[in-house]
Amino acid sequence: MENLGSLAVLIALCISAFAVAASIVGGIKRNSFLIHSAERAVYSVCVLVTVASGALVVALLTSDFRLGYVAENTNQTLPVLYKFAAWWGGQGGSLLLWSWLLSCYASVVVFTNRRKHRRIMPYVTATLMITETFFLIMNNFAASPFKVLAVGRGVTSVPDGNGLNPLLQYPAMAIHPPMLYLGYVGFAVPFAFAIGSLITRQPGDDWIFTTRRWSIVTWLFQSTGIILGAGWAYAVLGWGGYWGWDPVENASFLPWLTATAFLHSVMMQEKKGMMKVWNMVLISATFFLCIFGTFLTRSGVVSSVHAFAQSSIGRYFVVFLAVGIAATIYLIFDRLDYLKPEARLESVISRESSFMFNNLILVASCFAILWGTLFPVISEAFTGEKISVGPPFFNKINVPIGLFLLFLTGVGPLFAWRRTSLESLRRNFEWPVIASALLGAGLFAAGIRNFYALMSFSLCLFVLWLIVVEFWKGARSISKRTGRNLLASAVELTHRNTRRYGGYIVHVAIVLMFIGFTGQAFNQDTTQEVKLGDHIHLGHYDLRVAAVNHGEEANYTWDRATVEVSKDGALLGSLTPERRFFPASNQGTSEVAIRRRLNEDVYLNFAGMSEDGQRAIIQAYINPLVSWVWIGYWVLLAGTLICLVPSKVKLQYARTQVIGVSEKYAPLEK
Repeated sequence: MENLGSLAVLIALCISAFAVAASIVGGIKRNSFLIHSAERAVYSVCVLVTVASGALVVALLTSDFRLGYVAENTNQTLPVLYKFAAWWGGQGGSLLLWSWLLSCYASVVVFTNRRKHRRIMPYVTATLMITETFFLIMNNFAASPFKVLAVGRGVTSVPDGNGLNPLLQYPAMAIHPPMLYLGYVGFAVPFAFAIGSLITRQPGDDWIFTTRRWSIVTWLFQSTGIILGAGWAYAVLGWGGYWGWDPVENASFLPWLTATAFLHSVMMQEKKGMMKVWNMVLISATFFLCIFGTFLTRSGVVSSVHAFAQSSIGRYFVVFLAVGIAATIYLIFDRLDYLKPEARLESVISRESSFMFNNLILVASCFAILWGTLFPVISEAFTGEKISVGPPFFNKINVPIGLFLLFLTGVGPLFAWRRTSLESLRRNFEWPVIASALLGAGLFAAGIRNFYALMSFSLCLFVLWLIVVEFWKGARSISKRTGRNLLASAVELTHRNTRRYGGYIVHVAIVLMFIGFTGQAFNQDTTQEVKLGDHIHLGHYDLRVAAVNHGEEANYTWDRATVEVSKDGALLGSLTPERRFFPASNQGTSEVAIRRRLNEDVYLNFAGMSEDGQRAIIQAYINPLVSWVWIGYWVLLAGTLICLVPSKVKLQYARTQVIGVSEKYAPLEK
């Protein structure tokens, strides 16, 4: 199996390099034979990397401990789900997953554009295959998952492996890395089209229209990966939170910020022909931030619970990033004449200006997070001392930025193109502003003194009011004309312009998430050592440790505390947090217990027993409103999927065009 996998990735590397050369030469010389050969090579690379991936998965599932990768990341008693997840649980396997996903994406791109965009496709293929070649070089020479284990004289296997990292043995982690990789890898496609457009000096915006849906889908994968990671941190790590500004968390968030900016600013290019250079910069930054995030996870330059061990693989990424960024900057500057805007900003109070502010704020947030993430590395390089940058820095910078973005989420879509009159502003925003001010005053009177919390809740109401009114106005208009009820009219309204109203639903999702984020201002926690029968008091809750039990599973042993939860004297039930120990890897993990409600979560972590073995160490948290973060994701998913549905008006227009063409040529057919 190891020979098959090694041979497959080696041949894939050779064919990928051929695809790069054939695409570039074919594009320059307009040689269709070379261009088609390169496209066939893309399919071949996909097949070969699929074979290599299949060989690795079979080795993992069958516990073939002759392979060092299998011995390091699985063991005999590991459940099948986690044996499969071990594919991306280590360095070599995760890089192979990157290569496989990119080869699949490249094959889809080549196939779906086999009769379109023939001028730029050679360079799109070359860009994708350059990235593929880079990862295949690492698969072959830097982090191969097919190295045979050498134990001793003639011994090439071990009786059992070390097992998968216990922190990764959680159902969400079986899908979190693939989702995040689908986002990371997917952004290579719009970047490749942008590079192809620059190289061929395309004056139009074809690459924007071609990759619009692709960018939205990839953004959705990235969003899903981030939320799954937050859910994993909340349910597994046992510290009571879901986002701690960890360097690897930040690395996944950075390309999401620039991609979000791109999805907004691209509308300016589609409708007004503006921000062409900016869009090139944004999609390029998104791609390189994806590579940068992969570098951070694997190089060991930062300390993180999410990162792999220290590795020399970082130098490969540094070279790729340096060369790629330099080449991209040169192309953009060299092609500035082809990126001239077709219109200019006419008023500060306009939809164009709101998009620009939105972009600037998102990029400012991205820069602040990037600087804070890299500052410990930079400080160590220049002073020899690693100066840590923690959550207080990121919160201080990003909380006001986030609130301003929330404000723009509401007002931006209601501004008119070109110029918005003061009367229109008064008419649209008078009642939402009054309602938000009243809510803020009411919360202040109720005892809330946190300024940012008051601002956040007020802005959430402000944005929700504006979005609901937009749906209500459109639905009422349709209802009057058709006689349908308001709900059916709202569905019809959304179908007529799915991109606009799907975007509104995504904005609602962001509001719901901000409600959840704001709840962190009111978190409560305590850590206590308690004997059986003792009570912990936290907020309105009384927690009584009723029992501590011990047990054993095939893959781990466990200690489980049974905690009775009461509120204001009424028994609500029991929670059973666990402490697990995995002998194969000699590591322990927490299995927290959470009582989830819309208003607040009761979150318990059993941290183990005291040194004398007589008292249980219980970490208890009350986390208000956190469930709205997860609810917000499902609304975001629904809104994004609606954006991908073709609008009814456009479908009717396309059908009319087809009928018109058919009628035009009907006499000739007769």
